[in-house]
Amino acid sequence: MRIGDIRLRNRVVTSSSLLGYGVANSRLGYGMSPIARFVPLAEFGAVTTRTLTVGPREGHFTTRDDWPLRELPGLLRRYRTVLRTTDAGFVNAFGWCNVGIDAYLRDYYPRTRDQWTIISLGGFSAEEFVTLVDRVNAAVPAGDIAAVELNVSCHNVNFDFSTILQDVLDEAVPRSNHPVILKLSPDYDYLRNADQAAKAGVSALTAINTVKALRLDPRTGKPWLANRYGGLSGRAIKPIGLRVVSELREAGVTLPIIATGGIRTVDDCREYFWAGADAVSLGSATWLASYPGYALAPLRALHVRRVLKAVRRYRALPSRSSVSR
Repeated sequence: MRIGDIRLRNRVVTSSSLLGYGVANSRLGYGMSPIARFVPLAEFGAVTTRTLTVGPREGHFTTRDDWPLRELPGLLRRYRTVLRTTDAGFVNAFGWCNVGIDAYLRDYYPRTRDQWTIISLGGFSAEEFVTLVDRVNAAVPAGDIAAVELNVSCHNVNFDFSTILQDVLDEAVPRSNHPVILKLSPDYDYLRNADQAAKAGVSALTAINTVKALRLDPRTGKPWLANRYGGLSGRAIKPIGLRVVSELREAGVTLPIIATGGIRTVDDCREYFWAGADAVSLGSATWLASYPGYALAPLRALHVRRVLKAVRRYRALPSRSSVSR
């Protein structure tokens, strides 16, 4: 199926970062939800990678993904500094930790060719985004992936992306051999950003990125996260995501929208479709849902597969010229 210029296998994709690079290097499956071991990722419309930068980046965590079982306690301690559960959701501050675009294209992408992929790209200047787009162009023939997604809205890296957005759109989008998706933040002027994206030739929008958030230890006043501020995701932001999608359509935005924010069930998907989304993205509400260890992962995976099957059959979508079947 297609939404605008983007070809997907179906209307359900996965959100950036939750499944790492789409493949694990260790028995722990670091960087991937345990649930993913029981859901064939090739069944999704597309799998979105962790945000990749020009060079390797530790962020507030680590680039390692080869943790042996004996080091599990240390890994869990690290996780507590960058990912915590909160009321009806999660706050995270991984800070774009990743192996870098070259290592991804060399070591990971060739192992995920059975999947349909959206490669998420992040940088701090138009020049960095141009470099990222050029390297994807050189390594991936046109038509071999669904799209590249420009993450110009992350709160975990302490940077004001509004200062570079227009330059990124002007310089990076025309160079891409692949359709380009712009990821919108509810904390920026998303209506203006969507208009900028449309004028620059972007193929679709992702709405929304995480919401900037803060949690403090009530006993000490110290921040939960290493970065102090983090991104709030999960069920808590679903009403915000729905509002943003609806407001984009009310403002006359015609670009296809991939909605994300608190999606876990078929009813969640249906709400987003009625709000104006063309596709939905499963994020932390699905892949980080609480369960004791690995024990219930197969049951959670069965639920995910049922959502996939139901959405494939769902046809009660708004009729717009931006959507073609």
